Amino acid sequence: MRLYQTTLLKHICIGNVTVSRLTESSKTVSAVGSRCLLGLKLSCTGASGPCYLQKVKTNIWKTHLAWHVTRSSGVKRQKASQWTQTLDDTDTVFPKWFVGRKLNVCYNAVDRHVEDGRGDRAAVIYDSPVTGTKFNLFQNVSRFAGVLVRHGVKMGDLVVIYVPMVPQAMFSMLACARIGATHSLIFGGFASKELSVRIDHAKPKLLVTASFGIEPGRRVEYIPLVEKALELSSHKPHKVLIYNRPSMEKVSMHPDLSLDWEEEMATARPHDCVSVPAHHPLYVLYTSGTTGTPKVWWAASDLGWVVGHSYICYGPLLHGSTTVLYEGKPVGTPDPGAFFCVMSEHGMASMFTAPTAIRAIRQQDPQAEHGKQYPLSRLRNLFVAGERCDIETLEWAKRSFGVPVLDHWWQTESGSSITASCVGLGCSRTPPAGTAGQAVPGYNKVRFLYIVIDDDMQQVKPRTLGNIVVKLPLPPGAALSLWQNQTLFKELYFTKFPGYYDTMDAGFVNEEGFLYIMSRSDDVINVAGHRLSTGALEESVLLHPAVVGLEDPLKGHVPLALCVLRNDCQETEDVLANEMVKLVRDTIGPVAAFKKVVFVKALPKTHSGKIPRSTLANLVNHKPYKISPTIEDPEVFKDIEKVLRETVKEPGK
Repeated sequence: MRLYQTTLLKHICIGNVTVSRLTESSKTVSAVGSRCLLGLKLSCTGASGPCYLQKVKTNIWKTHLAWHVTRSSGVKRQKASQWTQTLDDTDTVFPKWFVGRKLNVCYNAVDRHVEDGRGDRAAVIYDSPVTGTKFNLFQNVSRFAGVLVRHGVKMGDLVVIYVPMVPQAMFSMLACARIGATHSLIFGGFASKELSVRIDHAKPKLLVTASFGIEPGRRVEYIPLVEKALELSSHKPHKVLIYNRPSMEKVSMHPDLSLDWEEEMATARPHDCVSVPAHHPLYVLYTSGTTGTPKVWWAASDLGWVVGHSYICYGPLLHGSTTVLYEGKPVGTPDPGAFFCVMSEHGMASMFTAPTAIRAIRQQDPQAEHGKQYPLSRLRNLFVAGERCDIETLEWAKRSFGVPVLDHWWQTESGSSITASCVGLGCSRTPPAGTAGQAVPGYNKVRFLYIVIDDDMQQVKPRTLGNIVVKLPLPPGAALSLWQNQTLFKELYFTKFPGYYDTMDAGFVNEEGFLYIMSRSDDVINVAGHRLSTGALEESVLLHPAVVGLEDPLKGHVPLALCVLRNDCQETEDVLANEMVKLVRDTIGPVAAFKKVVFVKALPKTHSGKIPRSTLANLVNHKPYKISPTIEDPEVFKDIEKVLRETVKEPGK
């Protein structure tokens, strides 16, 4: 669990929520390009016409709700104090930025826009196949802040937020920031055991949850999960506040514990922003200039991840962009055209997603036939991160979306990008293929320089694989510590390479300063004394692979590729395996000793799209392994085990 700081934040802009009304159907509707789940249907009509061929009649409308708040209605400009010291780096592991400065993120993200006359602009577009309603962002955030205060939440307290991708999640986050409380947003649908662990870690004063969430083809009931988690946890929150989704059955818990969202909001009094120090914790999180029309930005992630915090909630709102809150998946809601439909309907200017999401679309729709029916005339850039993006996926995305696809690199711990292609700063929109960009402002100065070193802390030559580290102290906005465990924070990140933050990623820099992320440091495999990146091997394989090290009594390790075939693949597995072995020999060389390819139905992925390679390495080497609670489908491991028993001998045999 990471702890993040509130730092100086620039000008921002926020308005209302744009929504679509839904009509209920007695059964799931079959419609090309529509998003249907649980028998509820959402229209997807864009500015240039319908985004899908509708097979049934629906009564659907959308609205832009004005703020109805002006300067004379009680919103007061907050004065920010000047700082007395830019940086106190007495302890470089725990630096303090802008000492003496006080501010409030919620004020910067919400209130200031009202004061500057932007209150009638759209702040959030909520796109969901289940719930449609209208909201006023300022009123909901300020009133929910009043709810929190009424139930004893104050500056320094912590609130756990365990809800699906609904606006109430953002209301809760911003309301906590408004009163100086720290929030911990947990990915919706986590199992009770893992939720109980997080409750015990965070020790929340109050827990916010909802009646249910959705996954492709099913509902996820939250209240039974919460009740079981509270039975397992030693810490008990004072209250559990439940948001019951509209037009659905109402749920509750024990009356001494349970609060109802609508009832509490109906009697709540708005609460003003509270000034907090610049290094005050904003959230804890588990790791695994304007024009006349605001730009629409979409980060296709979940609020429970750092991407959701930085790129769905805080970043776009601070910048003045309209952000999209999407309760759906890249495939299965209902088809591989879902992302294209959302982008076309809402006129996206830019989008962020993980390479795994693009691979999922490509696997089911290799020619992007579902996506071709949606015009993307306003789309300018597609950004990818969260894991390494192989060149094959990158080129497919460029062809399918028709815009530059820019990879960048950051971590939960950094809170924002370390390297990127910053279009707004004039960086090239056509960087070398496979790169994660160059150092962003802050990391490109000597004080915060990232470098690539070997295990003896010597800087390596360009294009030489090494450990990526960042010189201390870390810039503003990075993790302050592990929650209530500074000792482990120091040991984990700052002991191996004294004076540096160990990113635990491996890669190299080219002669122009472009960074290439190849794998996690513990995913580098040693083949007969040669350090090889699993990322480079996966890129050579070109399909949808995960490469891990298979223990070998002679060479130490040899690469093993687990591959998922695209739906349109016509070649036999034997032919493909031979072609892949030849490709690796041609691109990496015989030193890779790559000969083993195993075809599986699917690879395990976390909800954020990452493949747990270290877990797979233990599996293929017949070692005990633990399945992370963030894995979308744990049954995939059983399928892989079955295939490996039939194809791979145990180590040494």
